[in-house]
Amino acid sequence: MDAVRRQYETYPYPERDPADEATRLIEGSPSHPVEIDHFLFRGQRDWSQPFRALVAGGGTGDGLIMLAQKLADLGCPAEVTYLDMSEASRAVAEARAKARGLEIRFLTGDLLTAPEHGPFDYVDCCGVLHHLPDPDAGLRALADALAPEGGMGLMVYAPYGRAGVYPIQHAFGALFGDDAPADQIRLARAALKTVPDGHPFQRNPHLGDHRDSDAGFYDLLLHSRDRAYDVVSFLSALDRAGLGLASFLESARYDPASYLPADAAYAARIKALSSSQRMTVAEQLAGNIKTHVAYVTHADRASKAVARPTKPELVPHITGVAPSALAKQIRDKGRLTASFDGESMTVDIPNDAHVLIGRVNNARTLGQMSAGEDWMAFSTLWGPVHRALTGFNLLHYSTGAGR
Repeated sequence: MDAVRRQYETYPYPERDPADEATRLIEGSPSHPVEIDHFLFRGQRDWSQPFRALVAGGGTGDGLIMLAQKLADLGCPAEVTYLDMSEASRAVAEARAKARGLEIRFLTGDLLTAPEHGPFDYVDCCGVLHHLPDPDAGLRALADALAPEGGMGLMVYAPYGRAGVYPIQHAFGALFGDDAPADQIRLARAALKTVPDGHPFQRNPHLGDHRDSDAGFYDLLLHSRDRAYDVVSFLSALDRAGLGLASFLESARYDPASYLPADAAYAARIKALSSSQRMTVAEQLAGNIKTHVAYVTHADRASKAVARPTKPELVPHITGVAPSALAKQIRDKGRLTASFDGESMTVDIPNDAHVLIGRVNNARTLGQMSAGEDWMAFSTLWGPVHRALTGFNLLHYSTGAGR
């Protein structure tokens, strides 16, 4: 059996208990319908229409269950397909779906077969491409499975936030790679305790999977096939597959200005860089980006897929914080602070904008929020709110989906 498949048959990842579905729904990014609408359908998708989705390499089902549950809540006539090579992981995901009464088509097989089951309006592929023998072939297969107007939510590992992981992986692979998985865990846990405190892994505060479970330890430090993508290599992979970047999530993290003095001399240098250079510099300066989470689509529509606040009929949705609490913070402080992987980032928002933020209820359109006011004046005040909150992935537009 292939070593990667053996790993996930032995330690389905992430470790999940189907009984927990009775008390919680694990939510995250990508693949929430509001995000999908915002990043791939300009915030205007008609969710009463059929929607075909593929979760490729679905593991134990976090993204799968969230997407299927949210689509069911919307009453969307959706067909959700799960595809994974691990029968053990599939069993966990199926049990979670059964606990919620969700109808999902479950398939055991190779990600390269994705086009045989398409076309799909949306593909979720998180934590998978970087483990494939040929990631480019996998990405091309997913691109071929997309409908012409479809898009994907991807997650791949990034190098700098995972400092120290790969030397440990290589060392443990040489020492324990031929042992049974349980023996690898036992030997590696003991060995990690004696790795010097000065090792980059021991000094990296952004990593914690190895503390959570055996499955997490194995996935982080004993994986036999694992690679990381910096911004340049990720964008290049998209290009080779005929895909284009709609947006990274938490896009403010990919802006060098987030890490440099607020000075005209720095701003001029940033402006002189290309878009990919700016994102590259930001990743290098941040140092704590562990994964790249992105929405992508066919290259010819990538630049026009993301919603922009130019149409009064768009409905803004704020997530992660109550609009009333956010409005009070902006009124009192004129800025917003968020934390990403232990590092804080702050962005200024005009105090006057608190009135508009307080009008967001995830149902009102921008036009309704601006009622009685000049649209241009509204847009001028809303612009900084849009840039700040979308930069932190707290604001999305969707006329048909909801939180």
